[in-house]
Amino acid sequence: MLSREGFIRKSLELNLFFLRIMKEHSFFLEAGFTPKNSSLAQEADELKNRFGELLNEAVLLSDGIISPEVAASNEIVTPFTLEAERATEFFTGIPINTSITIAETLLAGDSHLVQAKKLEQKLFKLNQRAIAASNALIKFKTRLLANVLSCKLFTFNYPLLIDHILRETKLYVRLLQQLQTRSNIDSAREIIRQEAFWNRIMAEHAKFIRGLLDPTEEALINTANNFAQQFDELTEKAKAAISKTIPSTEVVTAKSLEATKEISNFKAEGTQGILQCKIQSIIVPLLGDHVLREANHFLRLLKMLEN
Repeated sequence: MLSREGFIRKSLELNLFFLRIMKEHSFFLEAGFTPKNSSLAQEADELKNRFGELLNEAVLLSDGIISPEVAASNEIVTPFTLEAERATEFFTGIPINTSITIAETLLAGDSHLVQAKKLEQKLFKLNQRAIAASNALIKFKTRLLANVLSCKLFTFNYPLLIDHILRETKLYVRLLQQLQTRSNIDSAREIIRQEAFWNRIMAEHAKFIRGLLDPTEEALINTANNFAQQFDELTEKAKAAISKTIPSTEVVTAKSLEATKEISNFKAEGTQGILQCKIQSIIVPLLGDHVLREANHFLRLLKMLEN
């Protein structure tokens, strides 16, 4: 059972990470539609703005309350986020509220106790609104995926990418619902459960990167392909560890940790290369930064599990 302090801190940390992820999911969907589907682009834009408002509220409540580990993890924002947003807005013409990012770069972590009852109430309501917004996004993504798979809709986003971001949204809702009942989402049992999930996400990131690089970028394509194979194997091993068909999770976690460090570095170098126009691809800079933050989030979870 989470204490009031734990509920406040975990709610803020979860929302700071995932609300930005959800906002960017909506952006990527919006950018992938053709002119024929301008109404769908508008629907995605409204969802993007809805998550932006929730994120801005979470940021305003967070300073000095989140843990130093989360503040330093580069999962909320990275050194590339602001520049990536500005470049992506330039390329797409879709507005991005960079003031939220600027505020996030100023957030400081603290280990002091948080006992404010009013803040607890505010976060319970914020969590409920985040659940509602995420459920609306789940319905939108589910409808898009069904239409794409039945050839009723074309988008420049892979069907697997739509399914991929749908799974992430469902995870976010599940974790929020656990928090609302004061369950500890950072327990060893929960992180072990997420290990297979995030290993699969890392594998798919590598596959997306592989498919979005220019065909001339053969070395990077090969590296991405190797990561895809590595994380596919780790996903299966993590599933086996959970189901006890292999004796222990420790070895799998150690391998996942090492691989995630490597793919985080690969994504950071890739994002920087895209921003500096040194890598040929059809990857918008914000997508590079987005997948980097997800790797950094997974890295922090694995370090917690290892410790």
